[in-house]
Amino acid sequence: MLDMIGLGIFSLVLYVAIILILNVGFKRRASEAMMWAYLLIVVVAGVFSKFSVKDVMVKSFRYGIHAEVVYAAMCFVFMSYLMEKTGVIMRLVNILNSIIGKLPGGSGYVSTIGSALFGMVSGSGSGNAAAVGSITIPWMKRTGWTTERATLICAGNAGMGMIFPPSTSMLLLLGMASIEKEVAPGELYVALLGAAFIVLMYRLCVIYIFAKKDGLKAVDKSEIMPFSQALRENGSSLLIFLGVLIPLLVTMGPTGAWVKANLNAIVPKAAKSISIVLWIPIVMSIFTLIEGWKYLPHSLVGWKDFVKGSIGRYADVGMLLFTAFAASGVLNMLGMTNEVKNIFTHLGAYSPLLVILVIAVLITMMDGPFSGTATTSALGAAVYAALRSIGLPPVVCCVAFLNLISNEGAIPPNAAPLYIASGISGLEDPSKIFKPILLYYVFPTMLIAILIMCRIIPVIGG
Repeated sequence: MLDMIGLGIFSLVLYVAIILILNVGFKRRASEAMMWAYLLIVVVAGVFSKFSVKDVMVKSFRYGIHAEVVYAAMCFVFMSYLMEKTGVIMRLVNILNSIIGKLPGGSGYVSTIGSALFGMVSGSGSGNAAAVGSITIPWMKRTGWTTERATLICAGNAGMGMIFPPSTSMLLLLGMASIEKEVAPGELYVALLGAAFIVLMYRLCVIYIFAKKDGLKAVDKSEIMPFSQALRENGSSLLIFLGVLIPLLVTMGPTGAWVKANLNAIVPKAAKSISIVLWIPIVMSIFTLIEGWKYLPHSLVGWKDFVKGSIGRYADVGMLLFTAFAASGVLNMLGMTNEVKNIFTHLGAYSPLLVILVIAVLITMMDGPFSGTATTSALGAAVYAALRSIGLPPVVCCVAFLNLISNEGAIPPNAAPLYIASGISGLEDPSKIFKPILLYYVFPTMLIAILIMCRIIPVIGG
């Protein structure tokens, strides 16, 4: 099998190693680490392959700069910033609290669902832990949860932004050459959302077990806003779901077929220009503007400061996605995808289950030191090729991969969300939750992904 390892896999290992050394060892930003790793493999490709450094640089640069997903991600960044500034997610949490806050351990349920909702806005595990944890951790502690449990719930759920679409990692996958040819954005969106609800249902069951085990009681009704009042004061926040529903209706199902037929009748092939990945953040941003208008600036100076406040967010995401796609272009030129596919095809001849288990363990190990986006950048195309080599449908490959990387933030001892949650809760020794976070969050999520790859858990469209 060693004769199957060529320059492509060598460059992949080098790429991953450089990111790991710079990001974990030298504490550099993921975007900066990925930039240097990309430049290094460009030089390696230029020296050891049939291509010159100039050819590799030009072709990979074009590949990165022309990736539609890079620009879609910018739209998601703006959408996330708008939602943060208008407070729309927290108004949704208020409605949730009025419905399920009365249950024993109700704040734990709300924290879990809140992490899922915030995950639809931000694919960052650290951002999820900070935003949701800052509100729900003190509330959980006040309603009877111990410091360890509150920290565990927040940190364990931090990575749900990877599986609740849209996420940066989902966009990265959709932009990879081998994947974009076989997986439609709308198809992956719906399939991933279905799988995400399975994970969410499991994690709500975990809250039920915790609440029973810890003997938690229901919060006094006087401390919870009545549903009618919560809906009256926060109901406008439900408008943002139209931002997802409308693009889905326009591009999928009977309504999507009708729209496409009418558009194509006016302008041939016009429907092909509709990208659900671009339109979901645009339409959600429009409804967020409408819903949260009173929370936004109403002067030219105010809007100037508002826009300036968002600029820093684009630099990291833009550089990360561009270098990820550019590096993917280099690795493809060097034949990395085919090399990995050949190795896993060889393993698959012995047992497809062996391929599935190796991939599950490999990605779970990567989730500790790497962010979900870095893992996707390094292994997304290779894992996809490996799973396709054992006959899995395209959308199943993507959903399983994104399930596995949703463990970002839950793998001790390197997970940043774990320490963010501990800082908010005041847990002085985060190692106290290392074992339970593996037992209740990491291993079950890994098992769900394995069951998806084994076709035991069905995937919509797969």
